[in-house]
Amino acid sequence: MHRQRYNLKGLMSDVFGSDKGDDASSEGKLPLLDMSAAVFSLGQYPIPEENGQFSEVSIVRGQTPVNEVTSDTAATSDETGDANDENGVGETLKLMLDVRQRSEFEAYAKRMPGLLNVRVTTMDAELEFAIQPNTTGKQLFDQVVKTIGLREIWFFGLQYVDSKGFSTWLKLNKKVQSQDVKKETPLQFKFRAKFFPEDVAEEIIQDITLRLFYLQVKNAILSDEIYCPPETSVLLASYAVQAKYLDYNEEQHTPGFLAQDRLLPQRVMDQHKLDRKQWEERITTWYHEHKGMQREDAMMEYLKLGQDLEMYGVNYFDIKNKKGTELWLGVDALGLNIYEKDDQLTPKIGFPWSEIRNISFNDRKFVIKPIDKKAPDFVFFAPRLRINKRILALCMGNHELYMRRRKADTIEVQQMKAQAREEKLAKQQEREKLAREVALRQHAERKQKEYEEQLKHMSEEMAERQRELLEAQETIRKLEEQLRQLQAAKDELEKQQNELQEMMIRLEQSKEMEAAEKLKLEEEIRAKQEEVLKIQEAVNLKDEETRRLQEEVEEARRKQQELLLASSTPQHHHLQETDADETNDVAANGDVSRDLNTSDDPIVDPIEDRRTIAEKNERLQNQLKALKHDLESTRDVEKETSMDKLHKENVRQGRDKYKTLREIRKGNTKRRVDQFENL
Repeated sequence: MHRQRYNLKGLMSDVFGSDKGDDASSEGKLPLLDMSAAVFSLGQYPIPEENGQFSEVSIVRGQTPVNEVTSDTAATSDETGDANDENGVGETLKLMLDVRQRSEFEAYAKRMPGLLNVRVTTMDAELEFAIQPNTTGKQLFDQVVKTIGLREIWFFGLQYVDSKGFSTWLKLNKKVQSQDVKKETPLQFKFRAKFFPEDVAEEIIQDITLRLFYLQVKNAILSDEIYCPPETSVLLASYAVQAKYLDYNEEQHTPGFLAQDRLLPQRVMDQHKLDRKQWEERITTWYHEHKGMQREDAMMEYLKLGQDLEMYGVNYFDIKNKKGTELWLGVDALGLNIYEKDDQLTPKIGFPWSEIRNISFNDRKFVIKPIDKKAPDFVFFAPRLRINKRILALCMGNHELYMRRRKADTIEVQQMKAQAREEKLAKQQEREKLAREVALRQHAERKQKEYEEQLKHMSEEMAERQRELLEAQETIRKLEEQLRQLQAAKDELEKQQNELQEMMIRLEQSKEMEAAEKLKLEEEIRAKQEEVLKIQEAVNLKDEETRRLQEEVEEARRKQQELLLASSTPQHHHLQETDADETNDVAANGDVSRDLNTSDDPIVDPIEDRRTIAEKNERLQNQLKALKHDLESTRDVEKETSMDKLHKENVRQGRDKYKTLREIRKGNTKRRVDQFENL
């Protein structure tokens, strides 16, 4: 029975400090405080993955790592399936970290009364901070991005749940404490992408940015916040496996290695009559295709596929037009889209950011003024004032990024891109060096294996030749024995012939013998002649056998000579050794208006030339078709959702995300506003 053992005493010592009775929270243990600092970092540790595995945990005071603890709760358990010990250790470790964080916060709070305890959850880690009462959202945000090493800050924001249970973005220009954050200890925030790139391959610079987007989009797809068809889900899962495990290894990635990983939306699994093993086989089949793909490249491929999904990067809001028709407003990187209430996949009307010059709201009424002054205002109504505030903030941020993409990069962005290129080149060179070393090692191992095979083959040949040599020697021995017997037979024949001759002489000399004696002698002569004849026949047979054996001996001697020559291996056979801010609060009856920056030069709608990655990549297109065909036979039609039916209809009509957007943006702004009013 094999179990992984955990030194909990050691872990506690690591988490709380010395095990010699020192007080980890004593003032002597804490760094000197900068009383003017707005945010103090208390700790950072990862969120466990689906399989219960904790990666590296860093306890941080300020910015100084003082300890690292690693606990793998996915350790091997015994055959009875007792895996709870490992899960318990993970929970114990997290509990100890919580206690450590609380004890340090209390120590800080004693020295600086009024501090607030804050927890910020990114997609893969939890950060602990203590903040002053006057700390602004920007100061907290800046400390978060500094802690995780993020520079592409314009995509992200801090999200919290307000006192009424609504999800809201933290205003960066206001104090944290003055905002309607749900009162709990610690205050809870999520660090999430607030705005999305138009094209991930062109815009994302840093690896940390790529990872955060990848994790957020993957989570949205798996939780069905973003609808993803089954065949695309399987292909995305194969990229997720590549991003986590890198290249497939038959020895390490044995059947069942994905059993604890969450890779597919539950909807997809429910709709098909496949068990986890069969899903794993399908995912692994495509996982094989990604051999040689680096972790970051796999994440990028995941996002490139994901951004072509209709619901990617869209924030949906309940609205009504002047007729009171309930609709969805979709705000994304490309513009504003209007959806019917029962269809969030297929927008009916679209307004790119390049057509909008001003956005404003008064209470629940929201007004969008087009650049085309002949076109009427685009007016809709939201159910609550707070929703209009959120819509305004998202519109401002997305429009600003939309315009920024169409201008020359700032010096900072140019420097970031140059640094990213250098880092990418350095990584590429390192990978190439590693690949060369691996190739050389594999070549050496292959040669070694070939030499071992040759040696084995030579040993088998030597054994075979040794056997043949022994057989030849046995044949020679038999022949020599046969020759001896033949010589003895010849000697016996000669002796009998001599005796016969003597008897014939006696017969000649005995003419005068009596008849009876003569008859007896003749009888003896006949008997002797018969005996001599038999011996002669035996000699002839032995002679013939001897000639045959003689030929075999000659052949055996020839083989023996060959074997003797072969036993001396030539020299060349020897083995060789081879080496953004939301608006200020306003009165319920006040107008809030924002002019959007516009360009003097006409902006070409990016949708005009946009194609899905599947449409541009024939190989990927064929992969998706093969997956769709494979899954179709296992599909349970009764479990289809309304989204599945909408997607199927879009496919039947030849629509995809960008074809739909091109279609709904046709015609002038006035026609589209009128179309909206008539919905």
